[in-house]
Amino acid sequence: MLGDFLLKLAHAQNVACEIVGKTVGETGADLAATVLAALDGLRTAITLYDSSERLIYANQHFNYLFRSLPHHDALLGLSYDELIRLEIAGHEVSECELAAGDDLFIARRRKQLHAADYKPLDVRTADGRVVEIKVRSAANGGWILLWTDVTQARQMTMRLEDTIELSADAFAFWDKSDRLLLCNTEFAELHGSGSPDELAGKNFTDLLRQAVARDRFATDGHSQSWMDQRIDAHQAPAGALTVTTSNGEAFLVRERATRGGGSVSVFTDVTDRQRAENALNEQTRALKQTKRQLVLSRGEQRKQQSYLADLARRLDAAESEADTTKTTLLRTMSHELKTPLNAILGFADLLRSAPDRFKPEQIAEYTGFIHLAGGNLLRLINQILDLTKLAAKRYPLRRADVDVRAVFNAMFDAYAHRAETRNVAVTLEHCEDDIVAHADENALIAMVGHLVENAVNFTQPGGEVRLSAWRDEDFVQIRVGDNGPGVARADIPRILEPFEQINRGSLEHASGAGLGLPLVKALAELHGGSLAIESELGEGFTATLEIPAASGNR
Repeated sequence: MLGDFLLKLAHAQNVACEIVGKTVGETGADLAATVLAALDGLRTAITLYDSSERLIYANQHFNYLFRSLPHHDALLGLSYDELIRLEIAGHEVSECELAAGDDLFIARRRKQLHAADYKPLDVRTADGRVVEIKVRSAANGGWILLWTDVTQARQMTMRLEDTIELSADAFAFWDKSDRLLLCNTEFAELHGSGSPDELAGKNFTDLLRQAVARDRFATDGHSQSWMDQRIDAHQAPAGALTVTTSNGEAFLVRERATRGGGSVSVFTDVTDRQRAENALNEQTRALKQTKRQLVLSRGEQRKQQSYLADLARRLDAAESEADTTKTTLLRTMSHELKTPLNAILGFADLLRSAPDRFKPEQIAEYTGFIHLAGGNLLRLINQILDLTKLAAKRYPLRRADVDVRAVFNAMFDAYAHRAETRNVAVTLEHCEDDIVAHADENALIAMVGHLVENAVNFTQPGGEVRLSAWRDEDFVQIRVGDNGPGVARADIPRILEPFEQINRGSLEHASGAGLGLPLVKALAELHGGSLAIESELGEGFTATLEIPAASGNR
């Protein structure tokens, strides 16, 4: 094990120092120094403890994670309890971790050493990071601890949890051992549990057997055969089947294998569709029975057949439209998520593969690209979450009186560099000092920001973006106009729909998923206002945002 290997290295180094001039000793010391130097270069902190819980080794990354602690060599000999207290005294640990008291926090940390399941432990630091601690036993009766900064991974997991929680579908993610990693409330309730946390870590077959035992699904008295079909679909690279719950709801279950060896399950409610199909089948059967019992006139027969055919066409059209919308969404999301992720992974792999070959200015440039791509990815996810909340009527508005001129000033500060880079002038055309809107301040800044960003990005170099605002009875009118290439009047309804983009002549504007204007329109209407677009090809683009005025300005 790694712990025993480190002990041998340390022993070899000590022996070599005592036997000066001996080739074997010098070789052992060189090997130990080389390997220990390599361990110091790891991005994971390593600490080794003897059977008395005293520190006998730590690499340099341990001091990187906990900057207030003395040099790791000065910590040797301290107990694990003493080291934890140094973390607390140095204000390294978040207050939320210490809410129940220092002693309970220390006891939880020490308990991990003696646990047999090797379950990782997350510790939140005072500066907002999340450090994951893994413990492994060493042959000498001690322990080796691995410390890793998992802040970004945890944040991405929380984003994923928020996304699937807002979905109307039931989602579940499984690891390569078929244990449940993550699911939303819809999935938990569908399987008879009140919380996703209750199901985490359970095996797929065990969870399925438990759901059947709780009579969550209709198996028509053949529970084992039903479970065999479910397991076959789950284990297929791309499986699908329809299941019915005990209360009559129907779900299309799609199973897909993931690149990491796990799988994802998606349950889509198709109750209404199945009821429509059942109704159509019932009507067909009734028609056949009636035709057998009665001799109907030709005209009556044509009328009933026409009605059924028309009903079938409408059902097919509705299904086709839903499939087209779903395909467009998945294709667009796949492209827009993969583009920044490819940039992040590509430059990260480049730096990781040969870090010594790059100059500091190259590293700064590449990390800048990574940061830019990460920002674009975060913006896209936030826009999708906001639109999902708006569609589900879960977007909370915190209305207050907002100074419109202050919002404009924020726009000048936020987009000055971008406008200067593109040689686009951003000017204030008209805005009185006492124009105050009654709105959610963050939402209003986001709305105006989307409009200004669009205008700056789509206006050619040498162009101008004009901001203006005025009162109109009970509303404040906020206008953002440019003299760019504009769009055709017939295309205006399209760009107000999610994931719809129209080429406005800017070759530089390569980012964005077509969510900005739909988000502005939805937020404006949530306030009781509106968004109006005026444009013609070659005659610029003007967006007018109507927001309720503050009571004193009405």
